[in-house]
Amino acid sequence: MPEVKEKRVTWAELYFDLVFVFAITQVSGLLYQSQGAGAVPRALVVFIPVYWCWVGTTVQANVRDVDNARDRLGIFAIGLSGLGMAMALPDAYGSRGLLFGLSYWVARLVLLAMLSSLAGAWRGPFGIGPVISGPLLVAGGLVAGDARLVLWATAALIDLAGPAVLRNRLASVNYHPGHLPERFGLLMLVAVGESIVATGAPVAAERTLSAAELVAVAAAFTISCALWWVYFVHANDAMRYAVTVTGSRRDLIRRLFSYAHLVLIAAVLAVAVGFHGTVVRPGQELGLRTLALLYGGCALYLLTFNYTRWIMFRAIATTRLGAAVVVLALLPVVRRMPALGALLVLAVVLVMLVVLEEARVRRRVAAEAT
Repeated sequence: MPEVKEKRVTWAELYFDLVFVFAITQVSGLLYQSQGAGAVPRALVVFIPVYWCWVGTTVQANVRDVDNARDRLGIFAIGLSGLGMAMALPDAYGSRGLLFGLSYWVARLVLLAMLSSLAGAWRGPFGIGPVISGPLLVAGGLVAGDARLVLWATAALIDLAGPAVLRNRLASVNYHPGHLPERFGLLMLVAVGESIVATGAPVAAERTLSAAELVAVAAAFTISCALWWVYFVHANDAMRYAVTVTGSRRDLIRRLFSYAHLVLIAAVLAVAVGFHGTVVRPGQELGLRTLALLYGGCALYLLTFNYTRWIMFRAIATTRLGAAVVVLALLPVVRRMPALGALLVLAVVLVMLVVLEEARVRRRVAAEAT
């Protein structure tokens, strides 16, 4: 495999990310405001095009030099389309469905135009958005009710399947191994940041602050810090190492970043929505939906690291697997607790996980030094 020099994230990419800070906040808000059993699938169906738009832009910036006027303008054009998608999200299943679909289609058309120098780009995964999923999203925006959901869900599944089905079309693409862990780490940071917004915003809107609310904020922030620690202190470096040394970089990138990070970020957003419905009523029992988002999101986050560790090193993250089992086992117990108790219990479990993993790392380092 030919070596490529280290690629840095450009200022244009960082500016582009600001649009998706807003978009992720809108997805979180949509999930919080939606009710019923279909709320999570409906939020996921609109989150996937937003995420996939970001992924497509990130991958093309990885395989090409985008630090020039033409590509900066292209990135800004995709950013404008992303802004349109974000503005449509609060009423994506209502009057703004067409805006959502058109914005995505335009973004994918611009992305394909930017990749015109890449041989056969339109026949690979990058051609799916302009030819198939984009038109499906537009068609979904023109109909209502379940028909829209079906068309959009179909488009999302086609987008997700594209890189796997057409992976041979990318055989000649050289990826920069350092750039992608940094880019996806930045998106993860945006998602974790949303958990801070979801913690502080509802409490800041209160006229008076009780001691219980302040403790709830501290517990939620501790959980957010632990989620950050689990990813950024060890996992991101392991991903960078695995992508650098693997003999099948293309396949690992697809599984590790395109797919696994979709689940990781969705899980963090679920926790953030759980915070939003928890910190302002610390003395009340939480509903099953809020607990499922808070505890289920956290368990899904931890379980996903077992998938990433397996595809990287054919090993299991035993501490994270055990913590996920504990979190799920605690669900029937904390359902009878007030919201503050549920937050404190989850914070304790995650802090114990972090302490245990840090102790294991220190013992390993000490053993290697002797």
